[in-house]
Amino acid sequence: MNIAVLVNLRARRGSEVMGGLVQRFLPLARVALTRSLDEARTWIDQQLRTNPPALLLAGGGDGTITGLLNEMRAQGLALPAIGVLPMGTGNAWAHVTGAPRPAVALKQLAAYGERLPPLRPFRLVRVEGHLAPFAGTGWDAEMIQDFKGQLASSGPLRNAQAGLRGYLGAMFTRTIPRHVFGGGGPQVSVYNLGAPALTVDAHRAIRPLPHGETGALLYRGPAGVAGAATTPEWGFGFKAFPFAQAMPNRLSVRVYGGSVLEATRNMFKLWRGQHPMPKMHDFLVERVRMDFDREVPFQLGGDFLGLRRSVEFELAEEHVQLVDWHRLSSLVSA
Repeated sequence: MNIAVLVNLRARRGSEVMGGLVQRFLPLARVALTRSLDEARTWIDQQLRTNPPALLLAGGGDGTITGLLNEMRAQGLALPAIGVLPMGTGNAWAHVTGAPRPAVALKQLAAYGERLPPLRPFRLVRVEGHLAPFAGTGWDAEMIQDFKGQLASSGPLRNAQAGLRGYLGAMFTRTIPRHVFGGGGPQVSVYNLGAPALTVDAHRAIRPLPHGETGALLYRGPAGVAGAATTPEWGFGFKAFPFAQAMPNRLSVRVYGGSVLEATRNMFKLWRGQHPMPKMHDFLVERVRMDFDREVPFQLGGDFLGLRRSVEFELAEEHVQLVDWHRLSSLVSA
């Protein structure tokens, strides 16, 4: 099987050791160890364009995977099957697909033989012409930026500030205090631009949203976090979008109107994706626009992209096939 492997050396667990592991388990695979999107772009152009792989393994976080998808699409290449190797920080897609440690994943692929492993289709969110499994505005985007700022200033303590500990540290020392001692949060107006919207009732049943027709104002009010996803998790097992795959061909859109202190008190309920939650608004839509009364931080697939006053989210026509590591593990161990 034609396999290509990209390892992001700037990812939390990225290292040149991975190149040796790939050669050990998949000796015929093409391997790229990259430190930037420009290096990945050159590799795609020079190596994958003329000989597209059947399977592309991506070692990094959600930002690495998202960047690969968008770069291949920008170069006019069909998306191959993708296996996510958890080497980043949040690893949302890796967690959802059951990816084991990279060495174990490579061993399982080698044991499965010259066949494509079992795959799981995922739809994607399109925002500003880019594709991602999730995107949003508010505290999540701020926390990403605060986390990266904290890492940059940590010096020799950088490793201690990485991972979940680092995210929580950034949240409690930077993001939360900024909101507690700052002004009030932004207001958002959410407009339905697609087919009539659906929602989820208190019993988790999907229902038509009253007055949710095309062009309708779905929500107007405070927005601590507002975003869309086609995958349930943000990373670290945080089920930020528990209904992301509840309805085929729909985006899960959520707006949380509670304060940062309310969110902190309910952190574990939010983490588990508990439903219903006070001040949480869920919509299943094809396309929406969010207009804010001020500029708000915006993230795409776990990467902070700056400030936005208005954002449109839509269900992309494209989809991606991801390796279903849960099924692969059961097949090679049977």
